[in-house]
Amino acid sequence: MPRLDDHLWRGPCAKGTKLRSHPRASARGLVAKAGEMINSSGSGPSLLAAHGALGTDPAHGPQSAGVGGQGSSGHVNSWHHHLVQRSLVLFSVGVVLALVLNLLQVQRNVTLFPDEVIATIFSSAWWVPPCCGTAAAVVGLLYPCIDSHLGEPHKFKREWASVMRCVAVFVGINHASAKLDFANNVQLSLTLAALSLGLWWTFDRSRSGLGLGITIAFLATLITQLLVYNGVYQYTSPDFLYIRSWLPCIFFSGGVTVGNIGRQLAMLTLEEQVD
Repeated sequence: MPRLDDHLWRGPCAKGTKLRSHPRASARGLVAKAGEMINSSGSGPSLLAAHGALGTDPAHGPQSAGVGGQGSSGHVNSWHHHLVQRSLVLFSVGVVLALVLNLLQVQRNVTLFPDEVIATIFSSAWWVPPCCGTAAAVVGLLYPCIDSHLGEPHKFKREWASVMRCVAVFVGINHASAKLDFANNVQLSLTLAALSLGLWWTFDRSRSGLGLGITIAFLATLITQLLVYNGVYQYTSPDFLYIRSWLPCIFFSGGVTVGNIGRQLAMLTLEEQVD
């Protein structure tokens, strides 16, 4: 059996050995922890890169890209919706103006249609309102597009009251072409030309509006010449080949009027999208 003095003698040594071994173990633990921290700091960027690669994996797809795709798709759908609405409004305006103004021309015997093509109570050919409505839709959409392409947004008198006055002046010019009696067609043509330029100066004053108005007048006059030449209808007292010399003035003022309507509709669409 061990003696009591052996226990007493060995006790401090054992305790000292344990005390001496504990700092060594603590030092080794600190070194191990430092190594782990260094390894973790070195592997941090790789983990972040791996996480980023996982986020851009085509199979998963980034969540932000999905939201952006849905937003762009919704924006395109909204743009098409507004475009269809503007086209329908412009088409309706062209149909109404065609029915009213063509009726005035027919009643004053300025424009004559063959008896076999008269198919409505408005004493006009059935194809006149749809053709004028389509032309109004094209012209009304073209004006704001040209303004945007040239980088010159139209800002002169941009309110509906001004647009309505422009429509009233255009109807008055057309009414004057059928009602006023001049000594000759040249005087009437010069008067209507001055009124048409006055309409542009009062309600437009843009280079794009002037250029498009002249282009529309030229193309519409050429198409009308071809229609009259082929016997679709005719004008009384023609003095400009097969038509009346004041007809380009009507087309010019009509283009400016429909263009202002199209610009106003485009501005309303832009305000709705901003809101």
